[in-house]
This record gives sequence, C-alpha cells and structure tokens, in this order.
Amino acid sequence: MAILEVEHLNKNFERMEVLKDISFSLEKGQVLSIIGSSGSGKTTLLRCLNFLERPGGGKIRVNGETLFDAEDPSTMQESEIRKKRLHFGLVFQSFNLFPQYTALGNVMLAKELLAKAQPDYKAHKKEIHGEIEKEARSLLTQMGLEDRMGNYPHQLSGGQCQRVAIARALAMKPDILCFDEPTSALDPELTGEVLKVIKGLADQETTMIIVTHEMAFARDVSSQVIFMDDGRILEQGTPEQVFENPTEERTRQFLSRYTQG
Repeated sequence: MAILEVEHLNKNFERMEVLKDISFSLEKGQVLSIIGSSGSGKTTLLRCLNFLERPGGGKIRVNGETLFDAEDPSTMQESEIRKKRLHFGLVFQSFNLFPQYTALGNVMLAKELLAKAQPDYKAHKKEIHGEIEKEARSLLTQMGLEDRMGNYPHQLSGGQCQRVAIARALAMKPDILCFDEPTSALDPELTGEVLKVIKGLADQETTMIIVTHEMAFARDVSSQVIFMDDGRILEQGTPEQVFENPTEERTRQFLSRYTQG
C-alpha cells in the first residue's frame, strides 16, 4: 500500500488556480522529485501536503488514513491540523531556524513543546528532556555538526543551517520528509554538502519529496519524477522516462534549458 496518496488536489488563491487536479502516490522508501519552472505550483503543493495551505479540493491520505477530503468537513477541523502535520517534515529553502535558539535548541524545540502538552510531563520532566536532547544530539552528529551544537544560526554557514533544519525535521520522525528547494539559497560548495546529506537519507530508504532545480541530483536520487507546469502534472515517471524520453514538448523545453546550463 502507498504511504501517500494524493487525488485530484486543487488550490486557488482568489481567482487564480494554482494547483489543478494533482494526483500521485508514493511508496514507503521512495524519493519523489518535483521539477518545473518557478510559479508552476511546486511549493504550493508541498504547503498543501503540510497543511500550511488548505487545499480547495481533492483528497490526501497517509498510510490509508484520510487527512483531507474536500467532501468531508470532519477532515478540515483546525484542532486536528497540528496532528496531521506530524506526518510530514518540511525543510524550507531559507532554513527558518529560530535565531534565539542554538542548533541543539532548534532541533529539540518542537518535540519539547509536544512533550509539555502531555499530562505526565511535570512528573517526568527531567527524563523526557534528557531523552529529547539525546536524540537531538544524535541527529546533529549524523548531520556532521557534533562540534556546532551550541552555535546560534548566525554563527553557522548556510549549509550548516540547512543541516540543522534537516535534523529538526527528522526529530519528529515524520512519515515523509519534504524539501522545498533546499539548496536554492546556497553557493555551489555548500549545495554539495546538503545534497550529500539528502543522498545519504535516500540510501537509508527515507521516504522523501524533493522540490528541486538540481536536475543531475534528481536524476540520480529519485525513484520517480514529476514535472509540473502551470499548476498541473504534465509528466510523471521514472528518472529515465522523464529525463531521457519525455513525452511532452514543455518537458523537453524545460530540460533543454538546464542541459544548456
């Protein structure tokens, strides 16, 4: 069974139709890369999956559970949104770290906030805090930041900030890890650092959705690729199908621009 099923998803901003009848599925352990020109709807799609934007129509299911159904009002309750977001970990292109927290604090924060809402938190505060810190330290070490845990975001490079952001997303143990153009704010050297981390996660069979303009990386790491244009999925298939034998002229034109540098 697919870990993620998206059916006929639509999204409008006032009169502008941004997502048009989006349907796809993703199996556990797969990597889906979403490519396309700026303004094609890629980021809006990720934001709808994470419920940072509410879709206008369609369905979203994770592990068979319906998280959103435009025809079922019970799936649109604001009180349930935070819980639904736990299925997805989102890594933003601009890091979105909290400047007042260290790298370690940024990774620990969300899990601590959730823990404080539990009825037994006060009675077991020390143990809970210690476990959260242990997990955060392990993730930052995995990201190659064992000597940077006490640094604040302004003391870190862009690549280091993005690796903290990845650790923060992983801390919540999401079903699906989503990246919104994770290297667009980085220079080439730092881009390589972050792509190496993502490749390592792919090798560990982490289920991921990656919005990216790094075509060579998408071709190398993906299980499947979606090309979006004007809010629609215009082409979908394996990396070999999309990059070597695209069926749509718009896909060929897009890839040609990137091939030419």
